[in-house]
Amino acid sequence: MFTTATSGSGTGSADAMHDSLLPIGGLVPLFNLFLGCVSPGGDGSGLYGMLIVAILAVFVAGLMIGRTPEYLGKKIEAREMKLVMFASLLYPLLALGFASASMLLQGALDSRGNQGPHGLTEIIYAYASTSASNGSIFAGLNTNTLWYNTTLGIVMLLGRFKYIIPVLALAKSIGAKRKIAKSVGTFPTDGPLFIGVLLGVLLIVYLLQYFAVLALGPIVEHFLMLEGKTF
Repeated sequence: MFTTATSGSGTGSADAMHDSLLPIGGLVPLFNLFLGCVSPGGDGSGLYGMLIVAILAVFVAGLMIGRTPEYLGKKIEAREMKLVMFASLLYPLLALGFASASMLLQGALDSRGNQGPHGLTEIIYAYASTSASNGSIFAGLNTNTLWYNTTLGIVMLLGRFKYIIPVLALAKSIGAKRKIAKSVGTFPTDGPLFIGVLLGVLLIVYLLQYFAVLALGPIVEHFLMLEGKTF
């Protein structure tokens, strides 16, 4: 419970090393980081990360009902959605891109505390945590090397400051728009229907981005553990 709460809120504190958790226990905080620490979220990155997801949710809802999406009385148009998609794709580009590069370098692989899918999870978690500004570690991975010190620093820099650029541009774009009156076709963003759409976007859209790497890491490790294999 503590691990789930801190990986979903951006605090990064821990009461146990995630490396010691069972595979599914390690999957949950990893997926929370992939979401951008928006569940339940927190100050700073958790707040504007959730706003990105909310705008993406109203866009999906607008596609389903055939209307231009609106949020807080402002129309969400092509410019805003380009900025939302840029921000949404930055995390997987950084976390999965650098993790993939690490899997190709023997020096980076030698830093793993475990082999197989568990070692893959260690590497992915390191980049996911730095890109999401969480600060927690999976443990087991020796990151005090030239490769990891350099690449994790790059991911931390881009994950924070490059993410802020589209968010600020989105705020400026929406703030400059004229507020429109509600109509019978306005999709409500303050009720259980919107909550359902928001959760659906989080689970479906974001899970599709990361399901492959989760399947190669904690999910396959879980089934291998059931067969009595450990790494």
